[in-house]
Amino acid sequence: MSAFLTDLPRYPFLQYALLTGLLVSVACGIIGSYVVTKRITYLAGSIAHTVLGGLGAARYFQTAYGWEWLHPLYGAVFAALLAAVIIGLVSMGARQREDTVIGALWAIGMAVGILFISRTPGYNEDLMGYLFGNILMVSPGELWMIAGLDIVVVAAGTLFYNHFLALCFDEEFARLRGVRVEIYYLGLLCLTALTVVLLVSVVGIVMVIALLTLPAAVAGELTKRLWHMMALATVLTVLFTTAGLAFSYGPDLPAGAVTVVFAGLAYLLAASGLQIIRRHGRAKQP
Repeated sequence: MSAFLTDLPRYPFLQYALLTGLLVSVACGIIGSYVVTKRITYLAGSIAHTVLGGLGAARYFQTAYGWEWLHPLYGAVFAALLAAVIIGLVSMGARQREDTVIGALWAIGMAVGILFISRTPGYNEDLMGYLFGNILMVSPGELWMIAGLDIVVVAAGTLFYNHFLALCFDEEFARLRGVRVEIYYLGLLCLTALTVVLLVSVVGIVMVIALLTLPAAVAGELTKRLWHMMALATVLTVLFTTAGLAFSYGPDLPAGAVTVVFAGLAYLLAASGLQIIRRHGRAKQP
């Protein structure tokens, strides 16, 4: 950690990485709280894995056809939003089994991504890095893109807070009150998709669901109000991403993996600690 603190003022790539973690934490804290409360983690997981298809397709057309403007994250955004809309429509009324369709999208997205990567000319280690994340490789251009997505997610997540709150806790009551539940459900899935794209740069596709849900789950164990949960989840995500970056830098470990380990340990400690406290509380009651 001392090496990280020493090098942070000197190297811009460390500053970009730290700023990326801070930006992503805000969207992660807000949307992650919705995902945990609504219990749609499995939907978010399917969206996350379809992202590889968009990343692979964008890099293929960028390299094979000279489309330099087509950044892989553009493809990730398109694939994630497309998957969110398909999953939302299936969840709201398709006759097919929902879990089967979700599993099919999960597998197809990964398979399409691998196929495009295999056909892309040149060396694609940087693209495969999206599987496990590499926050130290975030460029200034990507940082601006992440900041733009973060603004969209945070603005929409806070602007429609009351509607999403009703959707998460009492969908039927919201429908009776005239709230267009289906529209807001699709909107929530699309915001989840954008947040997944943001997190891919930090922890990668494989571990994105852990960082999306674990800080919110810890916050949910410690708070009762949704906006309290969002604020605490944001702070926890900042702590986890910063700690993961700092403690992985010296030993040259994957920052995303270290970040998820911290988040997982925090959740286990919070969940088990509260269970012990509750048992002692019940035992002391006459």
